Amino acid sequence: MQQPSDREKNRFSARAARYARVSANVGGVAARYAGRRFLGGEPDRMGEATALASALGNLKGPLMKVAQLMATVPDLLPPEYATELAKLQSEAPPMGWAFVKRRMTAELGPDWQSKFQSFEHRPAAAASLGQVHRARALDGEPLACKLQYPDMQSAVEADLQQLQWLLAIRRRFDSAIDTSEIGKEIGARVREELDYRREAKHVKLYRTMLDGVDCVRVPCTWPELSTGRLLTLDWLEGSRMLAHKNDPLTARNRLATAMFTAWWFPFSRFGVIHGDPHLGNYTVFKRDGEPAGINLLDYGCIRIFAPKFVRGVVDLYHGLLHGDDTLIVSAYETWGFRRLSRDLIDTLNIWARFIYAPLLDDRVRTIADGVAPGEYGRREAFRVHRALKQKGPVTVPREFVFMDRAAIGLGAVFLHLRAELNFYRLFNAAIENFSMERVGKRQAAALAVAGL
Repeated sequence: MQQPSDREKNRFSARAARYARVSANVGGVAARYAGRRFLGGEPDRMGEATALASALGNLKGPLMKVAQLMATVPDLLPPEYATELAKLQSEAPPMGWAFVKRRMTAELGPDWQSKFQSFEHRPAAAASLGQVHRARALDGEPLACKLQYPDMQSAVEADLQQLQWLLAIRRRFDSAIDTSEIGKEIGARVREELDYRREAKHVKLYRTMLDGVDCVRVPCTWPELSTGRLLTLDWLEGSRMLAHKNDPLTARNRLATAMFTAWWFPFSRFGVIHGDPHLGNYTVFKRDGEPAGINLLDYGCIRIFAPKFVRGVVDLYHGLLHGDDTLIVSAYETWGFRRLSRDLIDTLNIWARFIYAPLLDDRVRTIADGVAPGEYGRREAFRVHRALKQKGPVTVPREFVFMDRAAIGLGAVFLHLRAELNFYRLFNAAIENFSMERVGKRQAAALAVAGL
């Protein structure tokens, strides 16, 4: 019988230790919730939500990333939970220099420092799965080196197991929405984020799709300075998006248009979305001293859709625009919704009309008048959930999860910028001459170039 290697033993030990810590922190919150429901007591959602946020905040790492992700998927969690989890800071304690040197040696070999002109000791950013260091290539080019924390695979698997447990508890006490497919989708995307070679291919994919789009900048990869757990890209100089929220309206509208282009152009033409439109994943570049567009920085959470899914998005738009129930039903069926009754269609349309509202309105407007960024979509999600409790349950197709999440994240950015645009005309320009066959051909060509 083959004995496990030391590396396998270490990985198992790391996963077991992580599982124990997660269970201790999260299990108490879950037990408190389940016990109150079992005994027929009134729910203390705010207290439970605060306790859960505190437990996850102490853990850092991938479970925090999963929690933040869950907080942005509309109606996956009660509003109190979503509000508390959204407060979690994305920054984890960075690795010290001695630790960084050991990790870089493991990735690029003992002579790794000779491959750079310079490499900053302190990280420029530290997040849930890794940290970024500024560096310079031997030819002087500025670089961003994204280095993954150790034992992340073990941590992710332990945390995702706990996620499935939490979602199972939610299904037991609230069956309006079956979250099983949501859990699978979140797990698949988080696992992909661990593979930096795949992320490098995503970067190449976006360079291909956005070639010639001058309002969005995509970095180049440096393959000779990258591995499966180290990704080296061009350093794109820029300022934080929120630093421009008080700029003149023309500048804010320019940035919002760039955001719209970065998201809708790849989706409508290639069936690809950036599933994490978080403010930290973009910076603003200037041209002639004025904000000109956005730098797209992170490519871990990318979702590639079958062309028929894109057709469903376009069909639903035209169905809502022209009151065509046949197109609306066809769109939901294309996405994988099953057992569609009239009541269920009406309920799904509450959400659809909210998402599509600015795209159906041929005028200059905000994305949602009088709504705060953190509240975008919450009221409509509550209405849908309340209706599904009476008419559901409904299983949300897994492909729908990140489409929904990205739309909400993008809307929140527009609200932060207080942009005023004709979203109808922007969207119709994006889907002009749409055909599923054309999307399929473009997607196949772009994926081949990227090696995906």
